[in-house]
Amino acid sequence: MTAEHHLKTPAGKPRARSFTIPFAGEAGRWNAITDVPDVSVGYVTLNSGDGALRIGEGPVRTGVTAILPRPIKDLATPVFAGIFSANGNGELTGSHLIEEVGAFNFPITITNTHSCGVTRDGTLRWLSRALPEAIESAWGLPVAAETYDGFLNDINGHHVTFEHVEQALDGAASGPVEEGSVGGGTGMITFGFKAGSGTASRLVEWQDRKFTLGVFVQSNFGKRRNLTIRGRHCGPDLAEPAVVEGAPRAEKGSIIAIVATDAPLLPHQLKRLARRVPLGVAMTGGLGYHSSGDIFLAFSTANPEAATAPSGRLARADYVPDADIDPFFDAVVRATEEAILNSLVANDDMTGRDGNFVPALPKEFLAKTFPSAG
Repeated sequence: MTAEHHLKTPAGKPRARSFTIPFAGEAGRWNAITDVPDVSVGYVTLNSGDGALRIGEGPVRTGVTAILPRPIKDLATPVFAGIFSANGNGELTGSHLIEEVGAFNFPITITNTHSCGVTRDGTLRWLSRALPEAIESAWGLPVAAETYDGFLNDINGHHVTFEHVEQALDGAASGPVEEGSVGGGTGMITFGFKAGSGTASRLVEWQDRKFTLGVFVQSNFGKRRNLTIRGRHCGPDLAEPAVVEGAPRAEKGSIIAIVATDAPLLPHQLKRLARRVPLGVAMTGGLGYHSSGDIFLAFSTANPEAATAPSGRLARADYVPDADIDPFFDAVVRATEEAILNSLVANDDMTGRDGNFVPALPKEFLAKTFPSAG
């Protein structure tokens, strides 16, 4: 029997597995990125005001998400990492260092496009309090990423503050992860339906060991006509309910995906994992259109000793042979697809600035197409 936390979020919202959608692969305990040991997630959600846009006052539909790759006391220890930009109409700070050395340290934050700098700098402010020795005699290049929420949110009002970033980082925890319109995903839209934050995980057996791979997405992309659920082309059947906008504007969409694993993988292998995220996106109908910033980061929590090897000694790292990496590719694609669908299913209708309205993916359609699992 599927575990209760595979069916519902901590707030009781349905997840994709509440319906008989036939997902492939074995999910972890929480079916979340937090199934990877020591990885934690925190949110601050800002949702207030209605009516006409008044810049600086609202309506506000935004927030910040924090992902910690290690416990706070170990955040200075780098994690091996790789990145891939399938379409570069977006931002992920720290990317040049990751490309150069195949690693990063400190937390990851995800927010709206115009608050990306705030969450980056807020992370450094938080580190100076939470782990001052980590940046006392060095520099900090934290990872911060963004997607655009200006259809629903007063994005130019700059409502995300340093204090919100610190609250999200302080609140990061393991266990089940809330999904939908929370954190940085609060104002996001996917395939013309309300979306936002989503996550999923897969277990991978290799030799006599079992590793965990988790994916977290901030989902904000795609055209309605392309929506696909486990191979069923659903978009043409879902022209209604429609998005309603007060003032038509150019489409702006993106997806950020964070892949975490405890499997020992080297930076070039993690880049290969990041390159597989677009396959999971494509399985839902995402085709990487011009305005979409599709940027993906993969990291491994293994090999902490290798990442901190002192000068003058040979460093050694374990890794799964390249010839055995295919099951990890499977896990990335499957968890990405499910995380995107979770961001859609765990959601409700939302009205934002200027009366702009975004419907939720109709549960009646899902129940008819994929009957309830319980």
